[in-house]
Amino acid sequence: MDRPIVACVLAGGIGSRLYPASRSDRPKQFLAFGGERSLLSRTLDRTAVADERYVLTREAFADEVRDHAPEAGVLVEPAGKDTGPALVYAAWRLREQFDAEPVLLCLPSDHHVADDAAFATRLERAAEIAVETDGLVTLGVEPTRPATGYGYIVPESAGEGRLEGNGDGTGADDYAAVERFTEKPARERATRLIEASAYWNAGIFAWTPSALLREARDSPLAPLVAALEDGDPDRGFDAVEPVSVDYAIMERASDVVVTPLPVEWDDLGTWDAVGRVLAGDDDGREDGDGANATVAGDVLSIDAENNVVAAPDAHVALLEVDDLIIAAFDDRILVAPREASQRVRTIVERLRERDAF
Repeated sequence: MDRPIVACVLAGGIGSRLYPASRSDRPKQFLAFGGERSLLSRTLDRTAVADERYVLTREAFADEVRDHAPEAGVLVEPAGKDTGPALVYAAWRLREQFDAEPVLLCLPSDHHVADDAAFATRLERAAEIAVETDGLVTLGVEPTRPATGYGYIVPESAGEGRLEGNGDGTGADDYAAVERFTEKPARERATRLIEASAYWNAGIFAWTPSALLREARDSPLAPLVAALEDGDPDRGFDAVEPVSVDYAIMERASDVVVTPLPVEWDDLGTWDAVGRVLAGDDDGREDGDGANATVAGDVLSIDAENNVVAAPDAHVALLEVDDLIIAAFDDRILVAPREASQRVRTIVERLRERDAF
C-alpha cells in the first residue's frame, strides 16, 4: 500500500462483566485468563501487520499500558465515553501523525483469536478494502451458535450465501455493503439471522481517519468533531454523551461494508466466554456444555460440570452443581448462573452506587 497501516487498540474500559477479577484498578486488558501474557499484550502480538501501533486508553491506565505494550504509542482519551468518542478522537490524533494519511485498524484488546496469522491476513485485506471503497469496513465472524450476547451484521448479499473470505482476497467477492446491524437479539431471532448469512459483529474496523470523521460529522458526535477541528478536545468530550461507535456512526453511515473474519474468535467479555475458550468448547451449544473450566485456582469437582471457576488464592470444592460461575478475587466472591454472565455488570452498577467498586 502507498500509505501506512496503523493499529489502534482500544484498552480504556474496565470489563465490568468480569467482576471481581476486573476492578477499577485492575481492568481486564491487563489480565491473562489462561495465558502467561495479558490480553493486551497478546492483542498487540497479532497486529504486527501494522507499520505502527497505538493503544487508546484512559489516563489512569497509561503507565500500565506502557508496561504491557512497550512497543506501542499511547493515546490518552480526555474522558471515558465509550468507543464512539474514543475512535473519533483517535482518528483526529493519528491523522496528524503521518505525512500520508494512514489506514487505521481499530480493535478491542480483549478478544480470543485461534489463528494469529490468518487474523493478520484479514486485517491487511480490510485495510486494502478501506482504501478501495473510501468507506468504513467492519469485520464479521461467521457464527457458530445463536449467541444472544453479540451483535449481528446483515450484508446486502445475505441471500447469496457467505462472502469469500479465503484465497488471495482480490476482487470484490470478499466484501459487501451492510444492510443493517442487529444488536443482541433473542435466541430465536439470532437463529434466523444465522440462516440469513448474517455475521457476528466483532467490533473490529478499518478506515482512513478522513472517512470516519466525514461520517461522524453527520452523527451524534458532530459536536466532538467540530471541537477537535478547533483544537479543543476537552470541550468536544464535554459536549457528547457516552455512545458506542456502532450506534453513533456505523448504523447511520451510508458507506459501510463487511468483510469476513474466518478464524476461531470469541469476545472475552464475560465469564461464560472465558470458560468456553478455556474448555475448548465451541460445539454449537449456547451454554457451552462440557467439563468445568478452571480459570485459576485449585478445584475439586464431584458430580459437577459446566462450571467456570476463577479463584487464584482459594481451594474450591464443587458438589452436584452445574452451570455456575464461581469467581473469588481479593475479598470479593461472585456466584451466579452461567447464563447470567451478561448481567454481572448490574452488580458493578450497584456497587458503584455505594462507592464500593
